[in-house]
Amino acid sequence: MANSFSTLSLSTEMIDNLNKLDYKEMTPVQEESLPHIIERADVMAQAKTGSGKTAAFGIGLLHHLDVKEVKVQAAIMCPTRELSEQVANELRRLARFTSNIKILTLVGGEAVYPQKVALEKGVHIIVGTPGRIMDTITKGHLDLSDVKTLVLDEADRMLDMGFHDDIAAIIKFTPKHRQTLLFSATYEIETKKLSKKFQLQPEFIHITSDADETSIRQTFYNVHEDDKVELIDGLMAQDELESCIIFCNMKTTCDDVAQELHFRGYDVSALHADLDQKQRNEVLTMFSNKSLNVLVATDVASRGLDIKELPAVFNYDICHQAEVYVHRIGRTGRMGQTGLAYTFVGSKEGKFVEAISKYTEQRITLKNPPSINSNKKFTRTAPMKTLKILAGKKDKLRPGDFVGALAGELGIKGDNIGNISVIDRFSYIAIEKSLMDKIDLKDDRLRVKKKNYRYIKL
Repeated sequence: MANSFSTLSLSTEMIDNLNKLDYKEMTPVQEESLPHIIERADVMAQAKTGSGKTAAFGIGLLHHLDVKEVKVQAAIMCPTRELSEQVANELRRLARFTSNIKILTLVGGEAVYPQKVALEKGVHIIVGTPGRIMDTITKGHLDLSDVKTLVLDEADRMLDMGFHDDIAAIIKFTPKHRQTLLFSATYEIETKKLSKKFQLQPEFIHITSDADETSIRQTFYNVHEDDKVELIDGLMAQDELESCIIFCNMKTTCDDVAQELHFRGYDVSALHADLDQKQRNEVLTMFSNKSLNVLVATDVASRGLDIKELPAVFNYDICHQAEVYVHRIGRTGRMGQTGLAYTFVGSKEGKFVEAISKYTEQRITLKNPPSINSNKKFTRTAPMKTLKILAGKKDKLRPGDFVGALAGELGIKGDNIGNISVIDRFSYIAIEKSLMDKIDLKDDRLRVKKKNYRYIKL
């Protein structure tokens, strides 16, 4: 197979792990960039989120990692906490081919002391936001003098968020002779300046948008404000959509739309800046594990979400910036799959359609909403429910421990269990909705590895 990972000069152990993770063929950005990354060349890659870029730089930097040298050898900067954590989790999966690779996220909203302790014990890779990374350096907790690979992920977004000065300051603490990988959805003037300043004769990788346009079917409807929820419900039924993300421009709109869809029977939650970080993480976990089938979000979620197999995106409110539109619809049609993007346009919003048309270089036709068969049977609920266990990594628990506990105590088989997410102090287990009612244990406690832990049905 011409675009198989086995064609690269990777270790047998890494290839075996990639096969286990179902990484059979390289995506275009991986196929174009990985040979250069493996040769330690600087790379500037323009590719949208969901194109497989995390695996591209992740496989490359893990290939060069010296596990015996417990120093920070790779630093990855991301625009948001959410993306940082998702990149770190993907790196941990890719790193399963060997043991003892230590990866640490440095993001806001987390206590500084545990991060300081982890760095003192030794870390191979750090992933974080420029603000927290710079703060950690300033406090004297982080040494980047042994960095071999520096990654700027979603560089355009970091620049939009005003991180240029932090990025420049952080890079001064890294060796002059290092590999610098820059990934960006767009390649505008500021991104070019960043590349010119910090990269040495980079290989430029440009993944054309042709595939993107065919993998995402974009439709624009003239819709009155009062008819939007009804249209979403109808399109969900018409297309038999199992899940979707709905983007709104305001937090209050998110709450209102989520409430209306809840009344219609959907398992739905809003995601915006009024939620604290713990709440946001739980919402994202439940959406990822199919306990929620609709997420209504502001643009806090338009970047950094790693939701696989998302069939559709709805722009309840049209974006006022064309770049944001591209990032929103990029949640669907990922990794070669097809996706739907519906955008609702008000009577005075034609100028935003024109801006999107110009930016994406495609002709946009405004349509009237279709007639929907209101009698069509459609399941509006999500297939799973989430069981939250008040214990996690700090209690030496792993996903397999919960599978065994649920089988032993309740007779729930592994086939009926979905994603299991284990973090420091909590664990989230997706269980088929029909079986959740069977979970009724004494004192709301589940026995795992000879200890009883409290649980909550979310």
